[in-house]
Amino acid sequence: HVQLVESGGGSAQAGGSLRLSCEASRQSYCMAWFRQVSEKEREGVAFIDTGGATNYAYSAAGRFTISRDNANNALYLQMNSLKPEDTAMYYCAADEYNHGLAWRQYQHWGQGTQVTVS
Repeated sequence: HVQLVESGGGSAQAGGSLRLSCEASRQSYCMAWFRQVSEKEREGVAFIDTGGATNYAYSAAGRFTISRDNANNALYLQMNSLKPEDTAMYYCAADEYNHGLAWRQYQHWGQGTQVTVS
């Protein structure tokens, strides 16, 4: 089992930036960020594999950057040009297989970190 702990959430003004971090207990092939608003379905934000290949949801492309530090089992999400609609609980996820942004396929999840943009 992979333990994931997110940090870096908080409040920001529209147009501002936040950087999320996720510390993993061990390396996984694919790591991703998802977000969820209340009872709405969880949605993908971005994923990255150990080779550095990335993919972004349309809502995140051009504003968010996902990166990872394989040596330290860490995952990051740099969020720029934040919008109020980015307000959500953000989750880090990991798996040994590349599931892209299909959140139901990921086995390992963090507890989430809240991002609020006003």
